[in-house]
Amino acid sequence: MVGPAAKRDGVAHLQAVMGLSERRACSIIGADRKTIRYRSRRPRDAELRIRLRDLAGERRRFGYRRLFILLRRDGEPSGINRIYRLYREEGLSVHKRKARRKAVGTRAPILIEAVANARWSIDFVHDQFASGRRFRILNIVDDVTRECLAAVPDTSISGRRVARELTALIERRGKPGMIVSDHGTEFTSNAMLAWGRDQDVVWHFIAPGKPMQNGFCESFNGRMRDELLNETLFFDLDHARTALVHWIADYNQSRPHSALGYLPPAAYAANLAATDDRLRNPDQLRRSSVARTALDGAISAGTLIAAG
Repeated sequence: MVGPAAKRDGVAHLQAVMGLSERRACSIIGADRKTIRYRSRRPRDAELRIRLRDLAGERRRFGYRRLFILLRRDGEPSGINRIYRLYREEGLSVHKRKARRKAVGTRAPILIEAVANARWSIDFVHDQFASGRRFRILNIVDDVTRECLAAVPDTSISGRRVARELTALIERRGKPGMIVSDHGTEFTSNAMLAWGRDQDVVWHFIAPGKPMQNGFCESFNGRMRDELLNETLFFDLDHARTALVHWIADYNQSRPHSALGYLPPAAYAANLAATDDRLRNPDQLRRSSVARTALDGAISAGTLIAAG
């Protein structure tokens, strides 16, 4: 389909080059003579186009509807249809991003101090009920003490739910120095990015396709699956919550952890806190007894833990 403007140009060309009359040129082009003689009475759009381009340059991800609202706030009387026409003619359309957003994080190994809350790891593990319905568990682990700080089961866990659980955990335990996760949509959602900014918490995203950069939580997920999920048939969400509460209590309080000199995570955390108190008080440090030797084949935790 040829528009009226192109038809006017064609008639003008035939008249200028071949000397045809307007009637003959319109007959050849297939245009109505009223269309050829029409002259637009629209007001000039130059100033509005400039304002629209400047506004689109400042708000690059805004579409014509949001730009229309901003122009209306500035007193522009034009309707949305006119703004849309100019928006299209100026080539300001916003292209949808096809690739999944990946938040930027550091890619170097991280040295963390051997104190509780120095760094948390967070990840999901999945399972299903006896009925076949799937559910997921949000696991949060302290990378130094290896304690499971939270294990939240539910059929659906959004970014806002993750933010609420982290807020409640911080109120009980204190703020971590850093949180590590993968690029799951729950962790890269607007709700989580806003939460991290408001809480002033450093969030480290592992490299895509490198789950072992979140090795502490991945290892914990493996222990949970091997010792609980593969051994238990869950009938509903209440059953899963009850079983998780008992297993987490046993994991933190009783289960020997090979990386902690075969101490349970809670006992290791208590020893770590006592050692930290003695280091802050030189008098207690001079009177402290020699630590007992580890079990044969066990490796005690160091002062600094290289992770990432």
